[in-house]
Amino acid sequence: MEQLAAETPHTVVERRYSLITLVFFCSGLFVVAALFSTIPLNPVFMTEFHLTAERAALATSICSLCYALGTVVFAPLSDRYGRKRVIILGLLLLTVISPVIGFLSNYEAIIVFRGIQGFVAASFAPTALTFITELYPPKKRMTAIGVISAGFLMAGIVGQVYSSMINGMLGWHFVFYIFGLLYLGLAIAFIAVIPRDRVLDVMEKRSVFGAFPVVLSQSFFRKCYFITVLLLLSFVGMYTALENYLRDMYALEASQILLIRSAGMIGMLLTPFGGRLAERFGTFKTLRSGLALAAIGLFSVGVSNSIFMIACMSIVFTAGISITVPSLISLLGQIGGKEKASAMSLYSFFLFVGSTIGPMIAVFLMKTGNYVLTFGMIAALLTFGFLTTFPLAKKAAVRRAES
Repeated sequence: MEQLAAETPHTVVERRYSLITLVFFCSGLFVVAALFSTIPLNPVFMTEFHLTAERAALATSICSLCYALGTVVFAPLSDRYGRKRVIILGLLLLTVISPVIGFLSNYEAIIVFRGIQGFVAASFAPTALTFITELYPPKKRMTAIGVISAGFLMAGIVGQVYSSMINGMLGWHFVFYIFGLLYLGLAIAFIAVIPRDRVLDVMEKRSVFGAFPVVLSQSFFRKCYFITVLLLLSFVGMYTALENYLRDMYALEASQILLIRSAGMIGMLLTPFGGRLAERFGTFKTLRSGLALAAIGLFSVGVSNSIFMIACMSIVFTAGISITVPSLISLLGQIGGKEKASAMSLYSFFLFVGSTIGPMIAVFLMKTGNYVLTFGMIAALLTFGFLTTFPLAKKAAVRRAES
């Protein structure tokens, strides 16, 4: 009976693999989409609350900052209290917090609750990534990571499109009301579909922050996080520069820019196949190919002389990022060892550190007035990431030999 009980969760995973992946994907998509949902609302907030552009942008930046801080808390907490329990608690809290934002009529209060929303939203991604490495069999793990990573990347565009549509039809308040209903539905789906995870015994439980110094003291992880920072740094930085580039050089309107921005989602369709590519060609070959594609696509955006080519090269760029993300996550999951949960938590933290500094770097470079230089310099950073994979491979081989 004990053996049967131990095998039951794996049997459930095999039987409901597609449904479990769908629940993870939708949860990741809509949780992370909340971070980007206020970007199209900046003009609305400026008019309704009489704000400057800088103050209106705080609704997004505060949410992102608190999200980054939250990532270093929730994954280690899931070591102590369980992955599924932490994720469900986060979804239920978002069910309450999100509609409250819609009821607020004071912008300072909106900023405070956006910060709370961002912090709580961080309960999903790092915990889910660790959960997946434990829940899925090795042959299906990389594909699952790829699908869910696609949701995280698509959220940056989907969140803005969703917010623009709901605001246009019903008003900005309903953006947050509907988010609340979505999170309630996702919480119910997660409870019903996702198997329970293994509860760690007393000897396995770690302090929340105790493993962070251990992780950061190791060169393998530091090199992984350097590449991690570059992913959203280049992603957000590229789209920040692209919007200004298309407006200044081609005089495109916001709706036209959004269409070209949305074209990048085509490249994201490769994300679920990142796992299969890594299994066939190796994790590091896939990682290097993704970084190379991203760098080439990004540089080509700056030197292209037609809108069609810019759209095509943006697809190449996002395809490269989409291949890189699941490869890097899988590498951390495979070699993370006992610090796996903390390593995943720090991965999410550094990912959003890149998201924070990406626009600042893009704006600084755009002050030169040279867009070829702007895209080229960000592409050069990705090239440094590509070169970092070679010493990283040596460190990974050492860790495998020691384990």
